[in-house]
Amino acid sequence: MKKVYLKIEGRVQRIGFRRWAVMQALEIGGLSGWVRNVEDGSVEILMCGEETAVDEMIKRCYGGPLFARVDKISFLAGSESPVLPSIQQGRFIRL
Repeated sequence: MKKVYLKIEGRVQRIGFRRWAVMQALEIGGLSGWVRNVEDGSVEILMCGEETAVDEMIKRCYGGPLFARVDKISFLAGSESPVLPSIQQGRFIRL
């Protein structure tokens, strides 16, 4: 199992990025996690799954949905922070 916490910057809010991310996770399969908007205009994703599924989701996030412009993806530490929502196994949700 691989677990990653991503911060996606660019034009990623108000264009359906969260809904798109959930749809991509379901299409790929085997991913659990969540996606949320952040006050600074970025989107964060915390996810876990088999390495190939996680890597495919990361690859897709670099492109994003139709009207997105992804400028930067950062890999963040702290996925075990008590302030972050926990991952519900078998679910990938929008927060």
